[in-house]
Amino acid sequence: MSDFIHWPAALLTPGEILPNPVPFTRSGGRTINGIERGTRTDRGFWHIAMVDVVLHETAQRRTWNAIRTALGGRAGLLVIPVWSFDTAPYISGQTEPDIYVPHSDQTPFSDGTLYRQGSISINTVENVPIGATTIKLQLLHAEPDLAGIRFSYRHALYETGPAVSISGSVWEVSIFPAVRAPIPAGSELEVNLPTCLVHLEDDRGMDISLNAIQITERSLSFVEATDYWSDLAAGLIT
Repeated sequence: MSDFIHWPAALLTPGEILPNPVPFTRSGGRTINGIERGTRTDRGFWHIAMVDVVLHETAQRRTWNAIRTALGGRAGLLVIPVWSFDTAPYISGQTEPDIYVPHSDQTPFSDGTLYRQGSISINTVENVPIGATTIKLQLLHAEPDLAGIRFSYRHALYETGPAVSISGSVWEVSIFPAVRAPIPAGSELEVNLPTCLVHLEDDRGMDISLNAIQITERSLSFVEATDYWSDLAAGLIT
């Protein structure tokens, strides 16, 4: 998979994030009283807005400038964090921090850092093909309720619907959107801080200003990079 630009979650944190699905509904004709009938399709995409990103420190402004220069407008690809602690299935019922652990021999990486492990652990049960609208999830360490949560796999973002079936620790749930790329059986999903591959919604979406107190709050909007997933599925990129 290509190397993408990543939004720095700790440095450029919004006051509010709005991750919302945009369904695609097909017209299904009109009912007997003339009201148009809507038919659900497997299409749809994410629209995500970040509100009130504070730019005050030099590092924040330089990072913002570097990201917008690298993106070059709507054409650029960006991985953004989608904070989901409001719906994440923490086993304690409260927001939990990530866990950091050493190698099996109790040593860290060469630079002294440790492995990051999310406090939530959920895996896929079986291979999930492109276009699937349901998925079977294995609870390893999570609250035993997987309806209405968000997760990602390789920066494709998904949201679960009601359970289709429950068998012990295995939940089969509907998801939005349809699966973007194959997910192998046994894959660990990112539930603690899901991510989404996006484009800026507008070429000038990262315009900023400078004022006397050097504090600026900016809001910006993104749309899911469905063109990337389409090209990947067609074999145009690897």
